Amino acid sequence: MVKNEAVDWARLKEELRADAPRLGIDKIGFASADPFVELKDILLKHREKGYESGFEEPDIDKRVDPALTLKAPRSIISIAVAYPSKMKNPPRSEPGAYRGILSRSAWGTDYHHVLRNRLERLEQWIRERVPGARTVSMVDTGALVDRAVAKRAGIGWLGKNCSVITPEWGSWVYLGELITNVPFPPDTPVTESCGDCTLCIDACPTGALVGPGQLNAQRCVSYLTQTKGHIEDDELKRKIGNRLYGCDTCQIVCPKNKGMHADHHPELEPDPELVKPLLKPLLFLSNREFKERFGSSAAAWRGRKPIQRNAILALGNFRDKTAVPELIRLLRTDERPEIRGAAVWALGRIGGAEAREALEAAAGKEQDEAVRRELAKAISQYAEGQQVE
Repeated sequence: MVKNEAVDWARLKEELRADAPRLGIDKIGFASADPFVELKDILLKHREKGYESGFEEPDIDKRVDPALTLKAPRSIISIAVAYPSKMKNPPRSEPGAYRGILSRSAWGTDYHHVLRNRLERLEQWIRERVPGARTVSMVDTGALVDRAVAKRAGIGWLGKNCSVITPEWGSWVYLGELITNVPFPPDTPVTESCGDCTLCIDACPTGALVGPGQLNAQRCVSYLTQTKGHIEDDELKRKIGNRLYGCDTCQIVCPKNKGMHADHHPELEPDPELVKPLLKPLLFLSNREFKERFGSSAAAWRGRKPIQRNAILALGNFRDKTAVPELIRLLRTDERPEIRGAAVWALGRIGGAEAREALEAAAGKEQDEAVRRELAKAISQYAEGQQVE
């Protein structure tokens, strides 16, 4: 980095802030690169309680100390890019043609690509003006906690729903950050807060928001839709509803999000048929077909199996009798036990003689233990004269 004590870093910061819209950045903030000391204790307690999703950086020290990512950091830049909260002319579910839904974070082009593009522009801007500047950028999957950085940098405050809420865009923003050895002066954190409001905690479908700003990821619907294995808990399968990827409930109910909608980034605009797709056509997509259809979306990162499993659960939750033949076909022919297990649950929830006959036939052939448990539950409920509730 240029050793020039005469450089006016505060002025350079304001030049960058003024240039941010041209770089495709809706809000930019600056924070110190000091360790997030208080966060470490929070993360350790979170781990002890079993609240982690498993998608996080496993080394907690790396999550709280920027110096473990970039030697001798001087500041962190946090960026926010606003995304749409509304869809134009959304297609509607109809009997026999039910639809699933992707969360708003999976609308448009995968935000990882969009944010990395913005951060690359930001890095180039800095290096053109500060030769020798060192930078490390990250989006979502990086070591640092995006929300902690954004809060310190004055992007917004941490809501009770665990989202960063900005005064300008609500919580409908993607976050990214850049650690650098450039000593940009820090901004002041936002002092606004959620006050006494607990709407998000009250509305959480599974009670995953166990307190203000505290999330048990293991019960979070967004997390559940991204897992690849069996979902054993029947209540959780019901609570997923028709969600194929993610969950927006805690943001939809937030008063700070009322009327917030950003439609100025064309690459983030949703394709209604992609983000609210018919369920039955999803069941037999090949890997190639899945990548062709969903490959540009953030929802594709876990592959097709979670989406297909969730589509099956949605058909069960809709009690779509027209889907019984497709579900029976999956039960008989699909090699993936998670898919067969979901089909069993959906057939039991839909009910009817055809479904019962298929379940009883499968019980004598199924080898996977988890699927066998699902079969036993579904068949026993038939014997008791009950449908799966």
